[in-house]
Amino acid sequence: MAASMISGPDLGGGYLHQLTMDVRGSPNLFTYHAQVGGPDAGGPPLGSLAPLDFRHPKTACPFGGPRCWERVFELPSTFQARVRPAYNRFRFVLSALLEQLYAGRAPTIESALGEIAGRLGEPSRALEKFWYVGGSTAAWLQGADISPHDIDLGTNRDGVDRLAQSLVEYLIEPAAPTHWGSRPVYGARAFVGTMRDGARVEWSVDRKPPPDGGEPEWSADPRHVRLETLDFHGHRFFVTRPEYALVRAIRQGTAERIEKIERAVRALGPDRELLAQLAERARLNAAGREILARL
Repeated sequence: MAASMISGPDLGGGYLHQLTMDVRGSPNLFTYHAQVGGPDAGGPPLGSLAPLDFRHPKTACPFGGPRCWERVFELPSTFQARVRPAYNRFRFVLSALLEQLYAGRAPTIESALGEIAGRLGEPSRALEKFWYVGGSTAAWLQGADISPHDIDLGTNRDGVDRLAQSLVEYLIEPAAPTHWGSRPVYGARAFVGTMRDGARVEWSVDRKPPPDGGEPEWSADPRHVRLETLDFHGHRFFVTRPEYALVRAIRQGTAERIEKIERAVRALGPDRELLAQLAERARLNAAGREILARL
């Protein structure tokens, strides 16, 4: 790879980091590199970077040791001034991220949501339907007694950039074409809070239709998602109905979450049309459909 070093070697979270840019082709490839850094990096790290969508490269690592990690973003070289601050914040907050993933450290969901809502819309302004809170955080906000691990936001293609601009100093990944798992997405990630206390925030749209149709909660058009309006600490914003989280919990077989989210759906009043659509799309088995039938 014809890559130029933009930053590094740098330390953070028990890892040694580098940021490079591939100077061939268009768009360019910006890559976060990471390898276990040893005592000089405050290591060993608490865990792997796989949950953050880092992968071991298929070929020899151009930077780092034989088990280095990589995270790639496709952006023009002119975006270097945006990529580098996100890279630096990532390594600065990595210790906190790993503690949340592996050591039971609780994310500051409530304060992070307040910060997000305060930046994206004041109470006096009309609500804009270009973003919403989804996932387990939406269910928690509507009464489910669960502990969210991060904040998932839904939006459209233009909204990815608008959210990134609003949360620019919190970004740990730039708004860019990249991969989340096997999904090619245009998305971004942030750690909203301080260097030690905060919550991971994620938002994206698919770059091409998923083979299975994808999760209906994350349609690229918020108008196609069932939303509720929620008042939170003086701010109003949209959240997805808890039926989405309930069907996902049933599909994953997490019994404790099923019961807690089911109670929230009952309290809100079940949207039976939505439940039927989600059950069909998720291809729930008889046991899963029986859970929904008792609502």
